[in-house]
Amino acid sequence: MERLWAPWRGEYVNGLRGGEGEGGCLFCELQKLDDGEALILARSEHSFAVLNRYPYNSGHLMVAPLRHVGELEDVKDDESLDMQRLLQRCIRALKEAMEPDGFNLGMNLGRVAGAGVPDHLHWHVVPRWNGDTNFMPTIAETKVLPERLGETLGKLRASL
Repeated sequence: MERLWAPWRGEYVNGLRGGEGEGGCLFCELQKLDDGEALILARSEHSFAVLNRYPYNSGHLMVAPLRHVGELEDVKDDESLDMQRLLQRCIRALKEAMEPDGFNLGMNLGRVAGAGVPDHLHWHVVPRWNGDTNFMPTIAETKVLPERLGETLGKLRASL
């Protein structure tokens, strides 16, 4: 599949990340922004949920710990439980607001495993619909999303 050149995405990630370490990563910086600007859906005691600005499908969101931590084995028990509960809330909200047929749920640990932000772990939740791969990605090698991020944000916040 050909790649679509999107330099603004790199500028976004690199601009927010600024460098490695606490206070310079995408997820740490997003927490400092207004929820609407950052596309943050919900915050809990130890974690937060945010829409992916470059989604694979409508409703693609991420759940991350508030604390800057990059290794799964370094997540504290209370943080892990809190993230799990927020993941469950988000999946319930996605089911209510968007009625997907299933989900891909995953975490990329380390840059070699595909982590774009390897120093702050996060879960990806990608809603899936029967037939959501159509001729566009197959023939035109282009993904089409049926709604704007603001619309998705509103639907999911209403369901959370």
